Amino acid sequence: MESRSRLAALFAATALVALAPAAARSADAALEAKFDGMIDNAEMGGWLKTMAAEPNHVGSAHNKLNAEMTLSQFRSWGWDAKIETFMVLYPTPKTVALELVSGPGAPFRATLTEAPVPGDETSTRIRDELPAYVAFQGDGDVTAPLVYVNYGMPADYDALERLGVSVKGKIVIARYGGGWRGLKPKLAQEHGAVGAIIYSDPRDDGYATDDVYPKGPARPPQGFQRGSVADMTLFPGDPSTPGYGSTKDARRLTREESPAVLKIPVLPIGYGDAEVLLRSLDGPVAPASFRGALPITYHVGGAAGGQVHIKVDSDWSLKPAYNVVATLKGRERPDEWIMRGNHRDGWVFGATDPLAGHVAMMGEAKALGALVKAGWKPRRTIVYTSWDAEEPMLLGSTEWAETHAAELKRKGLVYINSDTNGRGFLGVGGSHSLQHFVNEVAADVKDPQTGVSVRDRLRAGLAVAGVEQAGNPRAAALGKIAADPAKDLPIEALGSGSDYSAFLQNLGLATLNLGFYGEGESGGVYHSAYDTYEHHSRFVDPGHAYAGALAKVTGRLVMRMADAETPVQRYGDFADTVAGYLDEVKKLADAKRDEATARARLLAAGAYKLADDPTLPRGDPAPLAPSPRLDFAPLDGAVAKLKASAAAFDTALAARGASLTPAQRKKLDAALLGQEQRLLRDKGLPFRPWYKNMIYAPGRFTGYGAKTLPGVREAIEERRFDDATAYVALTAEALNDYSAGLDAATAVVNGG
Repeated sequence: MESRSRLAALFAATALVALAPAAARSADAALEAKFDGMIDNAEMGGWLKTMAAEPNHVGSAHNKLNAEMTLSQFRSWGWDAKIETFMVLYPTPKTVALELVSGPGAPFRATLTEAPVPGDETSTRIRDELPAYVAFQGDGDVTAPLVYVNYGMPADYDALERLGVSVKGKIVIARYGGGWRGLKPKLAQEHGAVGAIIYSDPRDDGYATDDVYPKGPARPPQGFQRGSVADMTLFPGDPSTPGYGSTKDARRLTREESPAVLKIPVLPIGYGDAEVLLRSLDGPVAPASFRGALPITYHVGGAAGGQVHIKVDSDWSLKPAYNVVATLKGRERPDEWIMRGNHRDGWVFGATDPLAGHVAMMGEAKALGALVKAGWKPRRTIVYTSWDAEEPMLLGSTEWAETHAAELKRKGLVYINSDTNGRGFLGVGGSHSLQHFVNEVAADVKDPQTGVSVRDRLRAGLAVAGVEQAGNPRAAALGKIAADPAKDLPIEALGSGSDYSAFLQNLGLATLNLGFYGEGESGGVYHSAYDTYEHHSRFVDPGHAYAGALAKVTGRLVMRMADAETPVQRYGDFADTVAGYLDEVKKLADAKRDEATARARLLAAGAYKLADDPTLPRGDPAPLAPSPRLDFAPLDGAVAKLKASAAAFDTALAARGASLTPAQRKKLDAALLGQEQRLLRDKGLPFRPWYKNMIYAPGRFTGYGAKTLPGVREAIEERRFDDATAYVALTAEALNDYSAGLDAATAVVNGG
């Protein structure tokens, strides 16, 4: 499901430091060398070709074949494996239509299928391919005037309001980018639109970025991006079973009852068809920020321009989701689970997204199974999961996690996720208590292109970006960290967009998400019929070398956590990270207060009217509610306590960890097993109680993008100041609970 630009990937890529002491870096270097020797890039490429040979959407014949193949492989490698099936709501299109019925260029009927590409044999296998669609839109058949809303984000509607343009009763057309896909039709619906179209503008995703496929990797004119538009910011998983597993006998909401399912019809199109629709628009010339790279003058519409007819009729039946779950039982700690997962379903062929990550996971599983057959037995249980139905709304993983929630909270030590994988720089996000551990692992895996460690490659990339893009504050800050070889680079916070969501944000398990990004270009075929084996092998990861690199990084994470004698966490990293987040929200509160004061002053002076071009439609922006000064004292105290408790634990473990008795180690493991769950509050976040983690969440208006200290941060951003005050207290309560857990663990280390 994931997609990243090169620059975003480089800044988000993480974790890499100077060499740690040898004793800390590897419990068994010889074992890891054997593991590396069994990772076969060509073999993983062969699996990828087989699994991406036919359309893999949920409910397709090839999707089931891939599940059965994965099950058979795991069993042949010595794993105790099974398929757990869930019946999930997953609409597929029966009829789709999009027509320009009046205005310049009419009549015109959009092409809602993707033609095969010369030289790409896989793209000719269209028998089971579904046409243009997005999952969990609302079926409908409407005709209405068209309005261009840029990226369709809140600021774009503010700009349209100032131009005097309303989308009420209209069909909107928005370009991909600027925010998560599902927010575009959701916001359109909330503003009164009766339908929505989403297209890929070549400025963001096409010929303005690179040569188009098949000459280059970029999106061709007829390529479109499928995806889910269910309101994942409320909760992921089956929209008909919110918060509980989609089992055979589960009670279900109707699609009309589910708040996650949209009510208006939505379709995606390519920029070739979008150009015809946009050319038909009249009304004001679009603001500079609205203009893409099509060879037209962009107008916003809203007057007497083009009228569009959109029709979507879907099959809303339940479809089977086949999760493959495989286990290697631990010899000493069978009830402590190291979990690893990657999804298997795609929107069409899914070579890069997700199968490039899935075959890396298979390579790890084969090697681990061989090590077990050769005599190695992990101390803790290892659970590998091949998820189905991730693309529609994280269905397979969420339904499994909700069904097994009680057991996972008792036994789950960590969940390690991957998804899309490409070429370039290692990116890692997750629980910051694991930040230093990831650094240690990344120091021991070679980058396939340069021969240095993946840590050192990323360090160099960030250092260069920090100098070359000194005007970018984030690049400059990361560049300074990268320039100091004594420092770890921070891992990123996780929002949503892949299968880690239920584990981190609802169950409160320690979580990591990783992959290689930044050089192999897959964005141009993201969620299209051109995400094929041929495209991936030419433009994303030639030779599948980074599938091997991912397997080696993730395999080490799994093995080291499975066999660790003492905890791998370093809690001071988490404490320092949270302190940084608190500084950010304090500055945000000050900025919001200054913004409200400045706007009130400008409105009173009539400055907006005087500053606007009097020959164009205009209106004043709405006044902003005054921003009170918030009392951050509870959070200040909680962060200070967290720093002290984390430092005490880290110091005690460094001094006494090696000398702990077996009984103390067992007691310490038990004390820390549920540590990350202390960050949850049963009340959850405002408007979305499924998200219970007080530190990490996807943003209400970012979708995949993370919001840290989300209850406080988003309340300030949205000027809900009573909520901000309430969540200052609630977040402080969670951090104090976390500190209490560390204090109890420190007592164990100190002989308690």
